[in-house]
Amino acid sequence: MPICKPEDLAERLPPSTRLLCLDVGARTVGVAISDPSLTIATARTTIPRVRRFQEVGAALLALVDEANVGGVVVGLPLDLSGKAGPRAQASRAFARNLMALNDLPTAFWDERMSTNAALRPMLDADMSRAKRAASIDGAAAAFILQGYLDFIKNRGHVTNFGAF
Repeated sequence: MPICKPEDLAERLPPSTRLLCLDVGARTVGVAISDPSLTIATARTTIPRVRRFQEVGAALLALVDEANVGGVVVGLPLDLSGKAGPRAQASRAFARNLMALNDLPTAFWDERMSTNAALRPMLDADMSRAKRAASIDGAAAAFILQGYLDFIKNRGHVTNFGAF
């Protein structure tokens, strides 16, 4: 399935399915999942990218099957002026590779400042550096996904689970 506009993704989801969100970094992929009502995003895991893409893709597809995922949101790391640079190109390439393995509708969502926003509560809680490093990418993915979920709720696009 082709990449769709963010405002169209919710309409393409099968009923009672979840959204998977990916925060694609150079070394890891942070993963978050929504609840079936598309209201709350939860950090799920972080997958190291030191492996071949096929291994990372297989891990993501296993999660898609396990969690009944119906669509994917990929964080798009634009620079502060809104332009796409090398990191955004890498995220788009990762999404294309993942789409070659499945037919889930996929959309990109601006992830500017997501890592900083996810890091702030960890610093406020005086979390150790090691614990922050282990969980920051998943937390950033949850922040990205929550932004998207709030967007579709505010636009009235949630038709995923019946009457709302």
